[in-house]
Amino acid sequence: MNEEKLNHFKQKLEDESKLIEKELETVGRRNPDRPGDWEAQPKDTDTASTEPDEKADKFEEFEENLSITAELELRLREVNDALSKFESGSYGKCEAGDHEIEEDRLEANPAARTCKAHMS
Repeated sequence: MNEEKLNHFKQKLEDESKLIEKELETVGRRNPDRPGDWEAQPKDTDTASTEPDEKADKFEEFEENLSITAELELRLREVNDALSKFESGSYGKCEAGDHEIEEDRLEANPAARTCKAHMS
């Protein structure tokens, strides 16, 4: 893959990483004890309410944020793993074989780890 294409995919990954982190900030916060880890948190942290319905709503919202945080963290790890491959020179190489990952596959998912033949 030529340098221009590599730069294109690197930029896509960097942009996606920033976008994911922005999204994570809407549903959680960085874990101060574990770099790179995020913790879900409810949007409204006012726990003074005594109404059962309001408490249930807050709990439900927190569960939603847990799920969203987990999905976003997973994707962020995939993106960051792909970015680290630029340093080692292994970006765009299939992890399941010794093949190049097709450019159209990388265009659709720049963090792809395998070629089309090994997608399963």
